[in-house]
Amino acid sequence: MSRSPMRALRESRNRTQAKAVDELNSLAGRLAAEKRVSKCPTFTVRQMSKWESETKRRPYPHPDTRVVLELYFRRPVEELGLRPGAEDEPPDTSAVPVVTPVPFIGQSAAAIPLFAGGDQEPPPWLAQTTTDVASSADWKIAEDEVDLLRDAADDMDAQDQQFGGNRLWRPTRAHLLWVHHMIDRGIYDEQLGQQLHALAGKFTTSLGWFSYDAGLHAQARQYFSEALNAAMLTGDDVLSSRTLSNMARQAVDLNKGREAIRFARLAQTHAGMWLAPTRVTALLAIREAQGHARVGDAFNCESAIKRAWREWERGADDRDPDWTTFLNQAELVCLEGMCRLDLGQTARAQQLLAHSEKLQDVAHTRNRGMCLGRLATAAIGAGDIDHSIDAASKAMGLIRTAGMSSARAVQQLKIVHDGLAPHHRARGVGDLLEEIRAVVA
Repeated sequence: MSRSPMRALRESRNRTQAKAVDELNSLAGRLAAEKRVSKCPTFTVRQMSKWESETKRRPYPHPDTRVVLELYFRRPVEELGLRPGAEDEPPDTSAVPVVTPVPFIGQSAAAIPLFAGGDQEPPPWLAQTTTDVASSADWKIAEDEVDLLRDAADDMDAQDQQFGGNRLWRPTRAHLLWVHHMIDRGIYDEQLGQQLHALAGKFTTSLGWFSYDAGLHAQARQYFSEALNAAMLTGDDVLSSRTLSNMARQAVDLNKGREAIRFARLAQTHAGMWLAPTRVTALLAIREAQGHARVGDAFNCESAIKRAWREWERGADDRDPDWTTFLNQAELVCLEGMCRLDLGQTARAQQLLAHSEKLQDVAHTRNRGMCLGRLATAAIGAGDIDHSIDAASKAMGLIRTAGMSSARAVQQLKIVHDGLAPHHRARGVGDLLEEIRAVVA
């Protein structure tokens, strides 16, 4: 059997179990003294052995223990191979999920052991300042540093909209760590401090979205929860609206339609608090529609779709935030088509998705690929195998030659594969199935 992720990471840093346990206990003591954990957990070699065991069922740590583990290993516990079993999961009774706290948020560099390396180092273009600031007691944050990071955040969002988030979550996490290092260790005035906290929120919710697009759902929920907590604490209704919109979209993919509806409606409440422009209200309405579609509520879905189009047709606004720029006509048609597909209206869904595909900007490969994958699925449901083959072939071409990097799009191709499998004797289907297996393997 392969080594557990925790053991592999520990050994890659040349730590014995005993040495790691000593460092964990030392870190736990510091966090307890700083009141960052409610109770100081104790770590033992026996406990470490259980976490590193090669069995699939490893004991899931207490919340305070998870905080220490994540700060020490600089990874979410899920990446360490520790996941809750059914008996560990509390029932979902709230609108906002209570999940494992995200590491790297608001942590002091002094409280972290020298367990650095990998993708947690500062971004390369900032690395030259690391040595100087690490030992400096008067590190003054310059406004141009914040501007540079803000531009980097915008660039990453733009790359996600064009190609997808698979290759973006790692560098974004490194940028986020650096922003919090600046917040914790730097010197700045109140105005610049507000900009830093807003930037941290922007990176955090983007990181949640990139993780979601990469298929890392547990990590995505963690980052969304952290971004939402930060937004609530600072009264940032714009960040709340964006993050809840992202959470609603993910909830649909996780087949949590009612949760998606709650998130979308809560996002609409926050949007009203900052008098959000129509692109925002249109996006939140279609997010709600997707939740209704997932639970099979055609009446409320229709109402939300009409509301989304009514808001969108009011036109663009100078106040439209950059995270709504993707919502052009092609994308809104596609999102409606996805709703129709979830409602079982396959013929209508195929019509809408085919129209969306024609309207799509060829440069935005991820959105076009998602549309093509859904179109292929709808065509199967409508008995139109030829058009399904055509759409799936185009989607695979985007992965192979156009740089699309989205686990969601690949997952959609797997759904197409399973839908076409019963038709393997039809002309062209067998070859297509082999091509899909080669792409998604």
